Amino acid sequence: MVVQERARRAAVRPARERPGRGILRGTVQVVGELLITAGIVLLLFVGWQLWWTNVESDARQSAVIKEFAQELGNAAPEPSAAEPAAPAEPVDYGDPVVGTAPGQAGTIGIMYIPRFSNNYTRPIVQGTTGDVLDTLGLGHYANTAMPGAVGNFAVAGHRQTHGAVLDNIHTLVPGDKIYVQTKDGYYIYVFRNNQIVMPSRTDVLEPVPTRPGVTPTESYLTMTSCNPRFGAEERIIAYALLDSWRPASAGPPAEIAAQVAAAVGGG
Repeated sequence: MVVQERARRAAVRPARERPGRGILRGTVQVVGELLITAGIVLLLFVGWQLWWTNVESDARQSAVIKEFAQELGNAAPEPSAAEPAAPAEPVDYGDPVVGTAPGQAGTIGIMYIPRFSNNYTRPIVQGTTGDVLDTLGLGHYANTAMPGAVGNFAVAGHRQTHGAVLDNIHTLVPGDKIYVQTKDGYYIYVFRNNQIVMPSRTDVLEPVPTRPGVTPTESYLTMTSCNPRFGAEERIIAYALLDSWRPASAGPPAEIAAQVAAAVGGG
């Protein structure tokens, strides 16, 4: 029995003391620790992308809206100052006033989309470069029309990061109103439909969306963003048509009067 026990121990001991096996175990441990570290770094990066970039962008966009309010020269009227009820016949204010596009990163106005929330107010800024879209809000494609003009007023925005200005673009329903405020007045667009396209489909920015070479007779609003929500393989496009407009002197439409007061009423 003693001889057998010694033989068994002798057979086991070399296996435990193999130097190659110790090196392998150490290597596996180091690799495991590196993978854990990489996982933590990745989680921190995702958190930064999905949370902190939104915090930073929201703060900057709020500042842009305040700056826009100061440029207006006076505060927006309180909700009670707007029309208390829609008249029997809509007021005809004539052809919309079309402003001049500002320089790169200049503020065009503010967009209000009640479908997204009753406090959705986002600045519209000239340009679609990273410094605009990552910080300032909705970016206006410089080669497209201005609000109210015949043609295609097109803007772009992020969906999940950097303010997530178009995160809920997929929730729009035909008939939803989209309000654009500039120093000249308020432009009311009505959502028509959306479309999923590949990033190469730049024809959505044509004066008549998706119809190159066609002369426009209507005023379009086109909003573009990445699709799906956590990816960028495609683009989601939302189309709307100008329904009406009202000059700044007439005050905001009653439907968004409270939003306007909250956004720019304080100057």
